[in-house]
Amino acid sequence: MKVPKLIDSNWLLEEKIIKSSTYIDLFCGAGGFSLGFDKSGFQNIFSIDIQKDYCETYQANFPSHKLVQEDITKLSNEMILKLTSMQEVDVIIGGPPCQGFSIAGSIGRKFINDPRNRLFKEFVRVVAVVKPKYFVMENVARLYTHNKNKTREEIIEDFNKLGYEVKCQIVNSADYGVPQVRKRVIFIGSRVNDTITFPIKTHTNYKTVKDALEDLPKLNSGEKSTLLNHKAMKHTEQMLHKMSFLSDGGTREHIPHNLRPKSGDVRKYIKYNSNKPSITITGDMRKVFHYAQNRALTVRELARLQTFPDSFEFKSSSIAQQQQVGNAVPPLMAEAIAKQVKNMIKNSSN
Repeated sequence: MKVPKLIDSNWLLEEKIIKSSTYIDLFCGAGGFSLGFDKSGFQNIFSIDIQKDYCETYQANFPSHKLVQEDITKLSNEMILKLTSMQEVDVIIGGPPCQGFSIAGSIGRKFINDPRNRLFKEFVRVVAVVKPKYFVMENVARLYTHNKNKTREEIIEDFNKLGYEVKCQIVNSADYGVPQVRKRVIFIGSRVNDTITFPIKTHTNYKTVKDALEDLPKLNSGEKSTLLNHKAMKHTEQMLHKMSFLSDGGTREHIPHNLRPKSGDVRKYIKYNSNKPSITITGDMRKVFHYAQNRALTVRELARLQTFPDSFEFKSSSIAQQQQVGNAVPPLMAEAIAKQVKNMIKNSSN
């Protein structure tokens, strides 16, 4: 694997100040988690993801990282240790996809034993092989209470068996300056410190959609600007007509009854409320519209709501780009978590 160049001089300066902390990013996606840890002074050892589109974006934005495009189940224990160069790892981060919520427990099957959650077990396997001081695992908020809390307890028990103290908490990205209400469950585990803490909330007055988007170039349907990924999708006349009935913060109830969508996600066919944080960004936001412009948000606007910098370029098709943005950990929230982990590393060293 080639050894790329550093991303920019500011990050180089941070690495000179704080060199020691290292991390591995599993299921790295486009790199929201990595970005937050990099900005907090951590050094990447390697990252892995199976999706070609995600890896193309990750490599473009993190040329100094060792990126592995591979199915993690095919990565042997020996290869994992080789990728770490046998050095000590401070933290493993990642959000393993888990699809087994619907039936886990309903037919006597544990979450851990559901084959659809094999990627969670891969996260556990890598932790067992590498033995990092800490790990941070992110997932959807409903995992916290799923199956009457048994799923959460199973996950904690799996890490306890490896010698890790584990704490779990639901965090809201808006509490850390992200202009989006995005609730996620975060597991933090440590084998060197019994005291595990989560980042203190930094924002009570939430950043709004308008705060994030108002300064961007205005676009009509089908137009594009010179800003990276700021290209408006081209809507049909029928769709534009439906949109025209919606004002700032409007819902499908404002569309005339004969034109109103009769089914589908209630979060679609709405306009963002400019004075509130965004609803949770997902991989498909094509029917959630700009609060003042008659169109869906561009990839750049969605990335702004996730707190990716404008210099961060998303690759591949526009649909793939939306999926990359929607599935990412908001970098600003990741940075808050990373800083807290760094403090715990420092305290455990002392």
